[in-house]
Amino acid sequence: MAKSFRGGVHPDDRKRYTAAKSIEVAPLPQKVIIPTRQHLGAPCAPVVKVGDLVKKGQVVAEAQAFVASPIHASTSGKVVEIAEYPHPVFGTCQAVVIESDGQDEWVPGLPLSRDWQSIDTKELKELVRLAGIVGMGGATFPTHVKMSPPAEKPIDSFILNGAECEPYLTADHRVMLEQTERIITGMKIAMKILGVNKGYIGIEENKPDAIDVMRKACAGSSIEVVPLKTKYPQGAEKTLIKVIIDREVPSGGLPMDVGAVVQNVGTLVAMADAVEKGIPLIERVATVTGGAIAEPKNILLRVGATFAQAVAMCGGFKDQPVKVIMGGPMMGMAQRTLDVPVIKGTSGILALSASDVNMGPEQPCIRCGRCVDACPMGLVPSMLSILGERGVFAKAKEEYDLLDCVECGSCVYVCPAKRNIVHYVKLSKAQNAAAAAAQKK
Repeated sequence: MAKSFRGGVHPDDRKRYTAAKSIEVAPLPQKVIIPTRQHLGAPCAPVVKVGDLVKKGQVVAEAQAFVASPIHASTSGKVVEIAEYPHPVFGTCQAVVIESDGQDEWVPGLPLSRDWQSIDTKELKELVRLAGIVGMGGATFPTHVKMSPPAEKPIDSFILNGAECEPYLTADHRVMLEQTERIITGMKIAMKILGVNKGYIGIEENKPDAIDVMRKACAGSSIEVVPLKTKYPQGAEKTLIKVIIDREVPSGGLPMDVGAVVQNVGTLVAMADAVEKGIPLIERVATVTGGAIAEPKNILLRVGATFAQAVAMCGGFKDQPVKVIMGGPMMGMAQRTLDVPVIKGTSGILALSASDVNMGPEQPCIRCGRCVDACPMGLVPSMLSILGERGVFAKAKEEYDLLDCVECGSCVYVCPAKRNIVHYVKLSKAQNAAAAAAQKK
């Protein structure tokens, strides 16, 4: 029987547009715009200058802190500019712009061939760091940091997030079908780094073909495939941990506090490529879909290609989009231009037509309680939105567990008053963080 959790919602998953479409490889862009900030944590600093000739896989921006991840050229060519460019998350960001030479040549020596089983855990972790790998489900937390729990918090369970619960998105689904062995190799590498003997793969039951192929690939190993009920947000870290190994991450805590680490499908493929082939994270699979897209697809895109190029590969727009989102409709980031570049966390490019959305003016909260029933974290989203709207930020944190909100958007989905609850949550979190930083000065 498929496992599940309290709360959550059941939106139309709309995966039918791309679930059966194999991954296509995007043509080489004539120019790539590579932001120096593509992860949670400190931004990177450019280590190239205008006029430099670079090769594919070469470091172009180096990490300046532990919670950071180096950034590499996604093709060979000439650095023509280092300047502020539009960014899909931060509005604008410094970027290294490379004009492709059309040769797409690797740094000398890449790709190579290594036996991961003969490499010790310390070196494996360093190879992951050097490859610039981050969480590719959208959170973009540097992977080497996540794979470095303190000694006092030993890990005994590794969980692969194959749920892909966001509506529309099917990139992880296709990767599970088409790159199955790479995922399993990456998972075994991760388990070796952590010293873990037991692994789990959580997959929603609306992907029976993925459940089947992953089970066959894991046969005879210590990795178990766990079917999950199709319900949003089944793929949230804390939800997966509770559902799969029945452990509850404490308020304000992290998965490592209960002996677990969770990684995304694409992240494990990137780990396998980094360790066995020395290939850094310079491309990723993303779903380009939505009612405004002429021909939705799953595409392997270079980091630095623009959203406009990805949309063009899908035949452009068949309808004028009312909203373009990076990621899925529940937790994705709305975009103001298609000139933003694909980054490591771009799991999807969603262009919604008027018929895809239920838009309307925000109204006062009517205290119906639907958001409370839907919240997978057991919070009171209605109060969080009211406090955020009124600027009572400290109370939201101290009395209503603001920081436990995972910003899944289930509350917004069910709200009849169309309140922008997640917006108020993000505002409250930002204001509390600013207040805490001011106190430290």
